[in-house]
Amino acid sequence: MSDNSLKQQLSNQVLYLMSISAGLVVANLYYNQPLLHQMAVTFNVSESAVSNVALSTQLGYAFGLLFIIPLGDKISNKKILKYDFVLMILSLLAAAASSSLVLLIVSSFFIGFASAIPQLFVPMAAQLADDKGRGRAIGIVMSGLLIGILGSRVISGLVGEQFGWRVMYYAASVIMLLLFFVLQYKLPQLSPKYRGSYGSLLKSIGFYFRTEPSVRLAALRGGLAFAGLSAFWTTLVFLMEDSFGYGSAVTGAFGLFGIAGALAAAYVGKMNDRMSKNKIILYAAIVLIGSWVIFLFSANSLIGLIIGVITVDLGLQALHITNQNIIFSKNPEARNRVNTIYMVGFFIGGALGTTLGALAWENYGWSGVSILGISFSLIIAIVHLIFRNKTV
Repeated sequence: MSDNSLKQQLSNQVLYLMSISAGLVVANLYYNQPLLHQMAVTFNVSESAVSNVALSTQLGYAFGLLFIIPLGDKISNKKILKYDFVLMILSLLAAAASSSLVLLIVSSFFIGFASAIPQLFVPMAAQLADDKGRGRAIGIVMSGLLIGILGSRVISGLVGEQFGWRVMYYAASVIMLLLFFVLQYKLPQLSPKYRGSYGSLLKSIGFYFRTEPSVRLAALRGGLAFAGLSAFWTTLVFLMEDSFGYGSAVTGAFGLFGIAGALAAAYVGKMNDRMSKNKIILYAAIVLIGSWVIFLFSANSLIGLIIGVITVDLGLQALHITNQNIIFSKNPEARNRVNTIYMVGFFIGGALGTTLGALAWENYGWSGVSILGISFSLIIAIVHLIFRNKTV
């Protein structure tokens, strides 16, 4: 199928289907965060031990990005979806039925591995859009993905409070089964041009990593920003319990405030089509720094935490969409592979943030978590100012 005929298939219906699908699938990664306290009680383990559920999910996602997403440049998207959804549904069911923390951690790894599939939709939107609308298309898909990330916490918090954490995983498996049939019926089929072996496909990722400084810088910026956000969401449930006496429902409800920032994704995408990307990155870093300063002084303030959630998600979103627009525009022949590099860095950062966030909480409380987030954000700004000429 030619590029022109594919572009004709990028109707708003298809674009919003990709956006909604990205949100529903990526939600699988984050259902666990408001439920960590319940899981710790179920298995009678410490808060730091149960944080490995979130860590293994993010590590699984990074591995899925590395080994599944490059196939988007070689194999039909619908063929990838068929096998991936089988693994995803089985993993969700295994997590729901886990009889020990170890089994839950292993199941969570495979949930993360299979849930990398939304990252096929972002390069797909970039491929189907024309040059003038690429930023908008990426922004709309990313809007759905971000809303899925944030909304998942709201849903799982409510479900966990009313029915227990296992029900959330059973419900997610049903949602994924229904979504699979919709995608098979409605999603355009892509015919990739890469004809080399799977081994050579993976080796070519190393080539793009070595030769494209813009991709390396985007991965570093995205990873640091997501490290901060992961530290926040991993420890927020503990802050809510200790400082306010609230359970998973209230913790998850904080995702509603982050959605306010995510809804601006389409606008940020349009900004990318007409504004200097270097400026957007710098402004995003400043917003992230400011957000973490707000968190630092909000350990006992719900209003401060709400303001911080809105602004930190807005800053991350602006940075993330701009990063992807840069790397897709520069590497049209290998969008899935450069997205693999970027997103592996992004979620390795998330795993790092989860680990360091849990350690910061255990040793220094909320102040330690906030200073950790400020440090990540400052490094983004410093690195960007030093290497901004290599960004675009």
